[in-house]
Amino acid sequence: MKTISFIVLLACSASFCHAQQGNINIQQDEKIGELLSIYKKVNANSNHYRIQVGFGSFQEAEKLKADVDQDFPNWPSKIDFESPSYRVRVGQFKTQLEGERNLIEVRKKYPSAMLLKPEKTTN
Repeated sequence: MKTISFIVLLACSASFCHAQQGNINIQQDEKIGELLSIYKKVNANSNHYRIQVGFGSFQEAEKLKADVDQDFPNWPSKIDFESPSYRVRVGQFKTQLEGERNLIEVRKKYPSAMLLKPEKTTN
């Protein structure tokens, strides 16, 4: 009898409980978006090891980048200008060991590829 009374009491008290509902408004400065884009640019030029696949004129670099994008679709590739030529670089590897392991794979397709660590640039 005590168990039934307890269950009835519990059921009645549960029907009187209500969950709280509310809305949250986040107000942030509009410059947060600008800061995020600057952060992304700086991070893209961070001290990651990259593999330079080749270099040449802008047209040659564009063709080479298209080939690299097709051969290594999971790695980011980029054309960088360093006077007097455009250089095609692929990957972002945190350690030299990781870069060297991937360089072996890249050299199967691009024998003149080399591992390098670009200078960190400030914008």
